[in-house]
Amino acid sequence: MKIVIKDLTFKCILGILPKERVKKQKVIIQFSCHYNYQEGQFVDYSKIAKEIESIMKKKKFQLIEEALLYIKNRLKTRYPITKINLTIEKPTILKNCSVSVTA
Repeated sequence: MKIVIKDLTFKCILGILPKERVKKQKVIIQFSCHYNYQEGQFVDYSKIAKEIESIMKKKKFQLIEEALLYIKNRLKTRYPITKINLTIEKPTILKNCSVSVTA
């Protein structure tokens, strides 16, 4: 089975620029993972979405790369999931484009 969470959007502290360390900015998360479904045993996608948001808000990562690795490792230890694809986008950091990193 595959879970897909699209456009999970919230504000948090993320980045190394001085302004990014004090003012929350909008981030957009794209997430997908695979898992082996067995009758009555499923992965609750609402818990995954809440956990991603909670981690991002609590940890206040400096680098997107650090956030990606931390979240992927955390979710793999807490849920029976395999292959994770995760993208963190900062749509407002640059005036003329959106920036994201995927792992």
